[in-house]
Amino acid sequence: MNAIVSPARNTAEALSGRFANARAGLTEKLVLAILNGLERYLFADNFVVANQTPYTEIFRDDIMSVRHYLPLEEDSIRVGDDIIPVSRTRHRVPLVLVPPLAATAMIFDLLPHRSLVRYFLAQGYDVYLIDWGEVTESHTDLSLSTYVLKWMPEALEAIRRHGGQQDVSIFAYCMGGLLTLMYAAATGDPHVRNIVTVASPVDMHQSGLAGRLLSFVYRPAQLVSRVLNFSLMDLPSRYLHVPGWLNSLAFKLTNPVGTLVNTLEVLVNLWDREYLKEHTTMSLWFDDMVDYPGATVKEMVAKMMLENQMAKGRMRMGDKEANFNSIHASILAFAGEDDTLVSPEAAHRVLDIVSSEDKEFCVVPGGHAGVFAGSRAPAHTWAIAAEWLASRSD
Repeated sequence: MNAIVSPARNTAEALSGRFANARAGLTEKLVLAILNGLERYLFADNFVVANQTPYTEIFRDDIMSVRHYLPLEEDSIRVGDDIIPVSRTRHRVPLVLVPPLAATAMIFDLLPHRSLVRYFLAQGYDVYLIDWGEVTESHTDLSLSTYVLKWMPEALEAIRRHGGQQDVSIFAYCMGGLLTLMYAAATGDPHVRNIVTVASPVDMHQSGLAGRLLSFVYRPAQLVSRVLNFSLMDLPSRYLHVPGWLNSLAFKLTNPVGTLVNTLEVLVNLWDREYLKEHTTMSLWFDDMVDYPGATVKEMVAKMMLENQMAKGRMRMGDKEANFNSIHASILAFAGEDDTLVSPEAAHRVLDIVSSEDKEFCVVPGGHAGVFAGSRAPAHTWAIAAEWLASRSD
């Protein structure tokens, strides 16, 4: 089969170069579409261009690992349609990236011209990333305590040991932002200097229709729990383990029309190899989501979704209580103006529960994914965060 596809790939690449700038005729585009479609079906990895920034792994505990990204060798890099210079002046405070649990670490290094990792390296930051790893059913007992009270302290200790700096800034997306806030509140770590959260739903009862539904069912659920003397936390974790494919399906169902339009756009542009690379890579984000461990799901549903503990300012994990008013780090919180999963009200709540004097909130263009890594993110979310961090990282 490789003997068939490799020549086909070479032919497709040659034709792509010949018919650049969309000047190919209908017949030629049809040939390209067939060749690209065949290759994408058989060898989709050929079209994935994520995770290209070099890094070293400086720590590992089971599936969790810590990456340190190497400095850029170029003098300038492309970000979207712009070329930006690479700063050779380094900020003293390193930047730690924290992904959500359901997405892989690739979302921080998504495309060569739209990589948050490369962007912040170019801005003069020493960049680290906490990779939560690939969860399977064998990891169903991983709880919030594992992530917040075990793995985050281990990861930050490794980063401090490696970089020689105690102070850190943290840039976290979605659930990653909630984990970061839980860590800061539960440990009282005085060296978390700056926290940037992007689309992190601190107040889950304020997130659109789903939030209103959670708020509505909370008291009836409490009543049923008391009458039956039963708690969701009593269920074995394996019964609540959520496979990655279900996370992917749930995400796509939040915008079924967009999913359909996206598929049609692929068919129309199947002849365009560069378009296909970008689309395949972006699609991998949503097609290859990670399992949610059952123990974590229990806590998320019971404590965060139903009881809305974070919005109330405190949350219990195991025998540890996180009081969010103990957080004094500088806070910058983002929300997407078109985000149907995390409303601006849900993301803004973080400013109400922390004791930080230096705190800001920004609503920027984009939906739940776009606010973080969409085509407009570099000019808005990234640029604002980089400027904000720059004055707080030396």
